[in-house]
Amino acid sequence: MNKPTRTQHSYEKKKVVVERVLAGESKPALAQEFQLSSPKLIDAWVRRYRDEGEAGLRPKPKGRPRKDDDAPPRQLSELEQVQRENERLRAENAYLKKLRDLRDQGHR
Repeated sequence: MNKPTRTQHSYEKKKVVVERVLAGESKPALAQEFQLSSPKLIDAWVRRYRDEGEAGLRPKPKGRPRKDDDAPPRQLSELEQVQRENERLRAENAYLKKLRDLRDQGHR
C-alpha cells in the first residue's frame, strides 16, 4: 500500500477555491473539481483566509530563519561594559577567596 504524497497547492489555486466557497459553492464539489484530497482542506484554507487574509494562503518559509551574518556586532554601551567587568571581577574575587580557604584548610 502506497502512502499518499503531500501535494503543495499554489497560492492562486487556493485563492480561487476560497473565493468560490465564499460565493456560495459547495466544498465537496470544489474538492472534486480541483482534485483535492478532502473538503476539510478547503475548510482550513477558508479559516486561514478569514484569520490572516490573502497572506494566510501564501506559502510559508520552511525551517529556521537564516542568521544575518553581515550584521555588525553590537557595540556595548559604557555602562554595559562596566557591568560586565564588574561581574567578571566578582566571579574572580569569589574564586580567589575559595582558593585561599581551601589552601588554609590544608595547613591546619
